Amino acid sequence: MDKNVEAFMEEIIAKDPGEKEFHQAVQEVAESLMPFIEKNPKYKKAKILERIAEPERAIMFRVPWLDDNGEIQINRGYRIQMNSAIGPYKGGLRFHPSVNLSILKFLAFEQVFKNSLTTLPIGGGKGGSDFDPKGKSDNEVMKFCQSFMSELFRHIGPNTDVPAGDIGVGGREIGYLFGQYKRLRNEFTGILTGKALNWGGSLIRPEATGYGCVYFAQEMLKTKKDSFKDKTCIVSGSGNVAQFTTEKIIQLGGKVVTLSDSSGMIYDPDGIDEKKLAYVMELKNIKRGRIKEYAEEYNCDYYAGKRPWEIECDLAFPSATQNEISKNEAQKLVDNGVIGVSEGANMPTEADGVEIFLDAKILYGPGKAANAGGVATSALEMSQNSLRLSWSREEVDERLHNIMCRLHESCVRYGKENNFVNYVNGANIAGFVKVADAMLDHGVV
Repeated sequence: MDKNVEAFMEEIIAKDPGEKEFHQAVQEVAESLMPFIEKNPKYKKAKILERIAEPERAIMFRVPWLDDNGEIQINRGYRIQMNSAIGPYKGGLRFHPSVNLSILKFLAFEQVFKNSLTTLPIGGGKGGSDFDPKGKSDNEVMKFCQSFMSELFRHIGPNTDVPAGDIGVGGREIGYLFGQYKRLRNEFTGILTGKALNWGGSLIRPEATGYGCVYFAQEMLKTKKDSFKDKTCIVSGSGNVAQFTTEKIIQLGGKVVTLSDSSGMIYDPDGIDEKKLAYVMELKNIKRGRIKEYAEEYNCDYYAGKRPWEIECDLAFPSATQNEISKNEAQKLVDNGVIGVSEGANMPTEADGVEIFLDAKILYGPGKAANAGGVATSALEMSQNSLRLSWSREEVDERLHNIMCRLHESCVRYGKENNFVNYVNGANIAGFVKVADAMLDHGVV
């Protein structure tokens, strides 16, 4: 490790002990940025990276709620407001038992760079709770969301902080959260994104992260004069991101052969077509079932407790959660001939795995770049709310596609190394420069 990075990380770890996900995210960015910062002393003198690594505000609160048996349950709520140099804080809410301060700080830190890369005026934040919506009734989810928003509403606003959904927070949860905010503030405003279409949502928002991830992969392939035609693709997860990643891959001529959930994975060598994908969407979004049922329906292989990364493929799309590709799995992908990885999830590849991808010089799109389509379209939803307008599906999709193309260009500009594009360095430096310059303009605040 570079001595400057080592010294920087020693300070971070001493200040935030035990936050391993946060340390991983900061170190990955620091390794990319430190040589650039050394060549640009204005950023070093102003300690911009040190300031970006410290949240502007970290809010933690109690969330009591009443379950269907009349028992009081208590969860913990969070909102990390990381950086507002270029706009109001923007980032999702995650409801999952794994949620803790470290995970949310890592996500908020990544969000700063991701949001900057979109070229839109949005800062970075993240929030959520260790509440698990799985197995809860609609009434219990509503009670929790109302209690959660009864504290969160004090800290957010359309010009301050605009949350969205994330793992465990879909249309149902956004609706309950918005209803409580509206009741408490007595105003109808674009305070949350991912809303239903009939009360302020945007077309293409559900599809945006998956579509954007595929658009980014398409741009990477173009640098090799290649396309999705006849490419075998593996996708992890089976939620929103995985579903729409699969849909767009099919539209562009590729073949998706895997999906997964926390219990295991399915492998369908014939490919998941539109009809099979519709089944997955109903299974996951309406019935809230397990992916194993797909294997039973379509007579294909199901592997309990497994992830897709040992399946031979041309392109891989990790779309489930952080650190889902280990060093060994990354090596297996490379050994099996993968030519590209585009991350739909946030930091889904362990640091050692990222090194393997970079050393192999495959097309590797890190999450902060490849999955920025979701937050980009959230910002487009904010724009529509401010204008009291609703754009057509085609207009939003075109804007999303253009944003991902511009984002890719920025990564290439800062990441080109001879005949290879290091998208990790490109994304980190491009994202950093816009935020850093704004912070310099604002002075020491």
